[in-house]
Amino acid sequence: MDYDTIAAISTPVGEGAISIVRLSGPDAISAADRLFQGSKSLSEVHSHTIHYGKIVDPQEGQSVEEVMVSVMRKPKTFTREDVVEINCHGGLTSVHRVLELVLDQNVRLAEPGEFTKRAFLNGRIDLSQAEAVMDLIRAKTDQAMNVAMSQMEGKLSILIRKLRDRLLEILAAVEVNIDYPEYDDAEVMTNNILHEKASEVRQQIDRILSTARQGKILREGLSTVIVGRPNVGKSSLLNQLVHESKAIVTNVPGTTRDVIEEYVNVRGVPLKLIDTAGIRETDDIVEKIGVTRSKELLQSAELILLLVNGNEKLTDEDRRLFQLIGKTPAIILLNKADLPLEASIDEVAQLAGERPVLKTSMINEKGLDELEKAIASLFFSQDVSTGAEAYVSNTRHIALLKQARSAINDALEAADQGLPVDMTQIDIKRTWDLLGEIVGDTVSDRLINELFSKFCLGK
Repeated sequence: MDYDTIAAISTPVGEGAISIVRLSGPDAISAADRLFQGSKSLSEVHSHTIHYGKIVDPQEGQSVEEVMVSVMRKPKTFTREDVVEINCHGGLTSVHRVLELVLDQNVRLAEPGEFTKRAFLNGRIDLSQAEAVMDLIRAKTDQAMNVAMSQMEGKLSILIRKLRDRLLEILAAVEVNIDYPEYDDAEVMTNNILHEKASEVRQQIDRILSTARQGKILREGLSTVIVGRPNVGKSSLLNQLVHESKAIVTNVPGTTRDVIEEYVNVRGVPLKLIDTAGIRETDDIVEKIGVTRSKELLQSAELILLLVNGNEKLTDEDRRLFQLIGKTPAIILLNKADLPLEASIDEVAQLAGERPVLKTSMINEKGLDELEKAIASLFFSQDVSTGAEAYVSNTRHIALLKQARSAINDALEAADQGLPVDMTQIDIKRTWDLLGEIVGDTVSDRLINELFSKFCLGK
């Protein structure tokens, strides 16, 4: 299928070594050729070759930029269309001037994600692979990148398509039963097939969903709130984990009055670290707002790092903090271990329950290695790269898999109750459709447009 020709800058905006203007579509080569001045016409060169020359303004005959131009002919391209990439110098003015000249050649500016959208519509990749492209771009750790690469290579797609094939076998058996009702053994055989294959599908869906928690963390990061009384070392902990002085550290209680956020990679686990204002009773209006925000963040946190001053006896404020964190996963840090211990270890352990308690010192960097190990073991029991066959990390995929599991459960319950097989067919077909939405086989144009609109321009 041929569309019009599109173009966009495919490199980040700003100064750099090079910037790339990408074209895709039936007139990509001819449009670039009208601007290119080199030893050969681009229409004559071999596919997947790169050529030195200049971009010339056809109106004024003036040389605009010295470039290297890559020519890639369909179908062996990302979009399965003719693709041209013009490599310019990485200045803002030059690359935008080249793009302006390209758009004057009956080429339109690409919409966000339109190159990847065309790759999907032209059958180059399925929808789950297309979504993995953005996951790869946004990956914050090596493990997140491995998961995205696995999905781009089609590991999740292969699993989903196998499940859909098994569901088709069930649907075919049901059709035989409906078409030949005079055969008594047809219904018995159909029920046997339905139970066996539907149970296998449900087990596989459960297996994929078992990776959802870890996969979602890798994709989106773990919202981690650092909390404690004023001056217990929260900002120092943030700085140590980030390896940079992001937060102001003083001996004055209440220094941190607003929320500070920073992403950090802790042994492959991406943490969205949030340093909060120290929680205490205060008459300071600004500090009071910060304390209120800190309490609100505790409600949405996925992990809490609760700091307690080991150099002081536990206070009522400390005890209230243990109550505030509720049942959220947490690690208790008995901080300032470089000073004499005054806090009761037994009381801290009792308040912590089954949560790990670590002794730390921000000054001596004591306990930080143990903290990183505790975070990793709390959320990842195995190496992501050698673990499950395919991780599911996309919220849309997880929701569809849960709906598919519910639908297949309804089918099995209907069969167990002895309902006619044509009744179970409805739930089997619904499961098949829901799994198809993951890879894009049964998805609406509206959803496709919405998904690709979230991509960056030029991808």
